[in-house]
Amino acid sequence: MSRTIIARYVTPWKFRREQQERRLTALRQRDGDNCSRCRRPVRFDLTPGHDLGPKVEEIVTQAEDAEESIDNLCLTHRRCNVAGLDSTAEVKERIRRKSEAALFTNSRARRRA
Repeated sequence: MSRTIIARYVTPWKFRREQQERRLTALRQRDGDNCSRCRRPVRFDLTPGHDLGPKVEEIVTQAEDAEESIDNLCLTHRRCNVAGLDSTAEVKERIRRKSEAALFTNSRARRRA
């Protein structure tokens, strides 16, 4: 058995951290140090949970059992990546319906007054 396979099972957190570092290095070489969404520089010297720190984002969501490739990943800020989650079609439709309902109730209240 190769050493990486053994390391994967003996120390999974270290294996995962090293894998993330390799993926981050490959993305930095391919795309540079700028965020793919806002085009501002990403800071790599910040603590792991910081908003301006790096986050690897999937461009097209795949099935869980599918293997990740570097071609389907991009580098973003943590805050930019979170903003993308709110722009799904379902969330936009829910916001639209809520806005229409608020307009409808406001117009009824005006007619009564």
